[in-house]
Amino acid sequence: MKAAELVIRSRRVVTPEGVRPASLRIRGGRITAVERDNRPAPGARVLDFGDAAVMPGLVDTHVHVNEPGRADWEGFETATRAAAAGGVTTLLDMPLNSIPPTTTVGGLAAKRRAAKGRCFVDVGFWGGLVPGNAAELVPLLEAGVFGFKCFLAPSGVPEFREVREEDLRAAMRVLAERGALLIVHAELPERLDPVWKGEGRSYAAYLASRPGAAEREAAALLVRLCRDFRCRVHLLHLSSAEALGPLAAARAEGLPITAETCPHYLFFASEEVPEGATQFKCAPPIREAANRERLWRALGEGAIGMIVSDHSPAPPEKKKLDSGDFREAWGGIASLELTLAAVWTAACERGFSLARVAEWMCRTPALLSGLAPRKGALTPGADADIVVFRPEASFLVEPARLHQRHKLTPYAGRVLKGVVEATFLRGDLTFDRGGFPAGRIGELLTP
Repeated sequence: MKAAELVIRSRRVVTPEGVRPASLRIRGGRITAVERDNRPAPGARVLDFGDAAVMPGLVDTHVHVNEPGRADWEGFETATRAAAAGGVTTLLDMPLNSIPPTTTVGGLAAKRRAAKGRCFVDVGFWGGLVPGNAAELVPLLEAGVFGFKCFLAPSGVPEFREVREEDLRAAMRVLAERGALLIVHAELPERLDPVWKGEGRSYAAYLASRPGAAEREAAALLVRLCRDFRCRVHLLHLSSAEALGPLAAARAEGLPITAETCPHYLFFASEEVPEGATQFKCAPPIREAANRERLWRALGEGAIGMIVSDHSPAPPEKKKLDSGDFREAWGGIASLELTLAAVWTAACERGFSLARVAEWMCRTPALLSGLAPRKGALTPGADADIVVFRPEASFLVEPARLHQRHKLTPYAGRVLKGVVEATFLRGDLTFDRGGFPAGRIGELLTP
């Protein structure tokens, strides 16, 4: 019989006030108290994790599940298995790469049918903004999306077209009235060269085809529109430090505009990418080491507020590994299970604490999406979404052991620091290193 109360203890509990010894009292899937001592808990089930870090479950607001329609790329069962194994307890699914996309209420209903009863973690959904669907925005909000994603540059799939400034203006007027969030793939298409000349196996040529100026000028456009409409705007997967200038000016004005970056921009550098290594292709691209260090400084200073995976899988044949042609390869890195370890490995090298990592990967994404205070922090009243993490341990990335549908990853053969021992969702074990418990316990979330 399940105990009426669960107590999880550690000498290193990551709380909003810092890392300290504590006991988490849990009843009905919620944290009822965070106690500083290990007082007796009569009648409770007690799990004492000793020196392992106990931290909030990650909130990953940027995941491409691709189901229905492209479930051969990734699906809810495999994606949420990977999430749980990586310490992610909540993910928000992007509206594209599935067929139909989440640009109508019908598309959202198809997503929910595909996900229902198949998730190991909690899942919510972004809506999509595309040309011609302005009339769908309010119905989608009322149906429970967390906000709207759009592309300024071509998305790569025909059913999710990019928007122009006139589309943004029409949408932002509606979204501002509702207090809704617009999240943007921010590369200005006029600055991109999708049919660059030269050697297709050259990563340098691919990088030059998507210059940092494309992100900088897109950021400037979004700042201007944010100023006009006071619509909440969030820049996705910031890869170029050039975009930090417009964002700094917007912050100085108090405009409601924020930004995220991703593990691959913080871990890798373009100088390290071999010719023809299309497993590294993503958009925006992985940039130079000097740029990477500027992103880390921006995180440290608060100019970038959060880190999310941008888990964007595809079948290996779409990555064109045989030819190594960056022009033809699908752009996307699947790393949901490795996100926490990759970020922690790089953060340690730069002197950042586990508390800062939790701020970037748990608390701030929960605040952005409106899931706080239910998610993102170990506080009374929050869901008991908990990760048991051994920050000093390390492991070799062996692709065959990953839980994502396709095992291709640029992290293959790397040694990463930090091992997820167990993941709890609302107080129930959804992952441990020995395997997955039976049952899929994730809920479908609405704001």
